[in-house]
Amino acid sequence: MICGVDEAGRGPIAGPVVAAAVILDPAKPIEGLADSKKLSEKKRDLLSTEIKQKALAWSIAQCDPEEIDELNILYASLLAMRRAIEALPTPATEALIDGNKIPHGLAIPATAVIGGDAIEPAISAASILAKVERDRQMYAWHEQYPEYQFAQHKAYPTKLHLELIKTHGVSPIHRKSFKPVKALLVEPS
Repeated sequence: MICGVDEAGRGPIAGPVVAAAVILDPAKPIEGLADSKKLSEKKRDLLSTEIKQKALAWSIAQCDPEEIDELNILYASLLAMRRAIEALPTPATEALIDGNKIPHGLAIPATAVIGGDAIEPAISAASILAKVERDRQMYAWHEQYPEYQFAQHKAYPTKLHLELIKTHGVSPIHRKSFKPVKALLVEPS
């Protein structure tokens, strides 16, 4: 019962960091699993549905912008990963974590796998679920705050996004500890 674990949303300057944990079913293989960043949005959406249908267990957890500002993005990412592992409806006996750090306080053994989203199918599956969920939330935030065009840039610090923050100010979902947002908060009007 090995789960793969990954996160999405470390680089953006708004919204949550989302993590997923997935225990794949060897009897129900899923074709096309890969690092979510290498897949089209359409392909990720299709695979996300298939993962949820075929996996033995899966879960999604997150840390909100306030937690990210309080902890920093690394610790918030690790906390979201731990939450995802702990939320699995079927407990895992071991975790494979994408990256070079392991969340503190895990009740099961874990191994950090650098580049795991490209080489471990369970981590690839977690990468896909986390990215699809984070994108879904960005579309929802776009509906609430259309002036920031979150659907277009998914809260990454693009030139357009930074210009929109300068024009409209910082929204409640912006990460105030992140340098580009922090700079705009202290910049004189």
